[in-house]
Amino acid sequence: MKYPINDIIEFVKPFYRDKDIMHDFTHIERIQHALEKLKKTSELGFDGELAEAALYFHGIIYSHEAQINRFLVEINVPPEEIALMIKVAWESQKESKPSTNEGLLLHDAHMLEGGRNFEIIKSLITGSVRGQSLEETMHYIEENLLEKGRCYTREGIRHYDIMKKRTKEIYGELNTGLGRVKSDRE
Repeated sequence: MKYPINDIIEFVKPFYRDKDIMHDFTHIERIQHALEKLKKTSELGFDGELAEAALYFHGIIYSHEAQINRFLVEINVPPEEIALMIKVAWESQKESKPSTNEGLLLHDAHMLEGGRNFEIIKSLITGSVRGQSLEETMHYIEENLLEKGRCYTREGIRHYDIMKKRTKEIYGELNTGLGRVKSDRE
């Protein structure tokens, strides 16, 4: 291994301990599972070890970038590789437009985390954990999920289209079931 993944995992785990159940270390494990699938089907040339190393910083890059940088220096990662790893970790964020192949794969893996039903389920659970009303969570879904987000790799786009269709179906059924809209049968 080019990077000491076990050391990286040991470094990041404490940062994930106090996160909610959808953004703790299991979030990273779900993204890793999606990343492994994408790596197998990708036509892109990419550094799989770099993508995996950057993955572990995905959920903490925005709050602990300086600490991550210091840690990588301490474990003797060369400066140019640190810069690239940090870049890829930022590119994994939902709103990013990746410019590296590793960032493209990691971004798409993040978007596909958990499979076709996960996006809406994650939103419902996260809303509940954060103390939002169901109405507030439904509004969040309307504003942030239904027509938002994208994948960039061919395989990512294919799976994301399936997931988005499912998100819209479940959202529509919930709206009808909650009496927010009239169904065709009424």
